[in-house]
Amino acid sequence: MKSGKGMKLVVLLTIVVFVVVAAVVIINNNKDDTTTTKTANQPSIEGQPTLGDKDAPVTVTEFGDFKCPSCKAWGEMVYPQLVKDYINPGKVKLSFINVLFHGEESTLASIAAESVYEQAPDSYWDFHKALFDEQPEGHDTLWVTPEKVLEVAKAFPEIDLKTLEKDMESQSTMDQVNIDEELVKEYNIQLTPTIMINGTIIEDPFDYEKIKEVIEEEMEGKE
Repeated sequence: MKSGKGMKLVVLLTIVVFVVVAAVVIINNNKDDTTTTKTANQPSIEGQPTLGDKDAPVTVTEFGDFKCPSCKAWGEMVYPQLVKDYINPGKVKLSFINVLFHGEESTLASIAAESVYEQAPDSYWDFHKALFDEQPEGHDTLWVTPEKVLEVAKAFPEIDLKTLEKDMESQSTMDQVNIDEELVKEYNIQLTPTIMINGTIIEDPFDYEKIKEVIEEEMEGKE
């Protein structure tokens, strides 16, 4: 038979273990609840650069900035997996919405990208990647210039360099960039990249397992 002190110790340890387990459950539940944020609806991607089958049941939207180092990293780390697992098989389509968090350079890059999409849509995503590839390590380094954009564009015969240069000078695609700006405001985008899947924002854009989970849930809901 256990002594009174022994029984008290057992009870105390049981209570402590229960409290710890309960705390862990609460923390994990709260963590799960904050990995995604549901918005009212998916942004319209009409007129936006879109990669993949137009009839794909799931839409992934990236709010990104060509001057953003994290956007470049997302394009190198997550984008290839997304293409392989979901875009190429026709399950997902990806659209890109310009964000202008870094001022004039972000604006110039967006105008140029929209010009490329307008005149050579099949070259857009390759140009998109090539422009990100030119982003230097220094976050505040001035690098998006008309000269740099034209240098990148030279690798794509489908892009008319004179048209691109003229579009940058006259800001002829600014209307489309302004549409993106309105979407950024409407959805209260605070960080780049922001990844949205059929209206659900992924809090950590580099959490590919969560991205896959939400995509699979959306696909099940479409069946």
